[in-house]
Amino acid sequence: MTTSEQWKELESKYYMFLVRRQPMVLERGEGARVWDVDGKEYLDFTSGWAVNNAGHCNEAVADAIAEQARTLVQTSNQFYTIPQLKLAEILVENSCLDKIFICNSGAEANEGAIKLAKKYGKKNKDGAYEIITALNSFHGRTMMNVSATGQPHYQELFEPIPTGFTHVPYNDLAAIKNATNDNTVAVMIEPVQGEGGVNIPSIEYLRGVREWCDDNNMLLIFDEVQTGLGRLGTLFGYESFGVEPDIMSLAKGLGGGVPIGAFLAKDSACAFDPGDHGSTFGGNPLTCAAAHASTKYLIDNNVAENSAKMGEYLGEGLKRLQADYEFITDVRGMGLIWAVEFDSELTPEVIPACNEAGILMNPMRPNAIRLMPVLTITKEEIDEALARLNEGLKNATSK
Repeated sequence: MTTSEQWKELESKYYMFLVRRQPMVLERGEGARVWDVDGKEYLDFTSGWAVNNAGHCNEAVADAIAEQARTLVQTSNQFYTIPQLKLAEILVENSCLDKIFICNSGAEANEGAIKLAKKYGKKNKDGAYEIITALNSFHGRTMMNVSATGQPHYQELFEPIPTGFTHVPYNDLAAIKNATNDNTVAVMIEPVQGEGGVNIPSIEYLRGVREWCDDNNMLLIFDEVQTGLGRLGTLFGYESFGVEPDIMSLAKGLGGGVPIGAFLAKDSACAFDPGDHGSTFGGNPLTCAAAHASTKYLIDNNVAENSAKMGEYLGEGLKRLQADYEFITDVRGMGLIWAVEFDSELTPEVIPACNEAGILMNPMRPNAIRLMPVLTITKEEIDEALARLNEGLKNATSK
């Protein structure tokens, strides 16, 4: 049997060093839990960076993948395929948007949304092309998305970067108004900033942005790569705020663990003409079958409602821990995405201690961690996770 150390040696020999990995080699998962090659069990509160919304190895998704893999895996998009059309139908019929394009990742989805907005400006707004985004945002790692992202450290090493983006403070409507000019075609924001710190805006802010876009013939783009598919306690994050976008990007939780992305738009924003956009693998039968099965499972089993209820329960538990530990300065979240912030750079001690206690989390900042469990999680599993987190916090700070 190959040991974890042997697997890590292979990684160091063959794989580009781009991720500071946590030391375990994960081998299998089920529901809210994963196991490493040494047999140790963990409660997974990363869920693949908010990917496994329907749970690890969801039976409906696994069955759909197996059946489709024996039927038709890939063909050119010059032909109709049934899984692609079924996925398009379920997403459009359950959202406020009218049309969809299916791609392969969140970065591709955001690239497509940006491209669509620019084409809209060329067609409908005298060639307007600039897009306002938020500071602390994260929209992906392609060059266009690095430019859209409002965090300079993602940009500095890759300059010169594409232009056409203005970054303003999040949750600040006046800043968006002040940044708007005749060349502004869209505002692109996350309903809740995930990677940027689990930052939750006011409803008044999002409604104000919607009104400002309407008044100025601008598109409102919601990057729902992380917030979509139940993460905030509604099927799509915009529903939690009662604000409808013109364009919405999806990925992460869409495929039930399989890599896929999509962007949807209202008919009024659909400025593309045939040949303006495309993808070899986008919308292939295999990933669409998985995504349809996962989305149908989320809808049929009211998983977004469970996310809302369990998110409230998790938040209450985290706030109890905050009361017990003076070094926890903030607990914030919505649905099943939460941040715990410390008064100093404790994350490098907390994460290994929690790994040892059997709970996996995201080291979001040197002084903050992020929790994103599967959306099917139960109260009993949350209680168990809170106990393991408490053990990890205690061990990390008692040395």
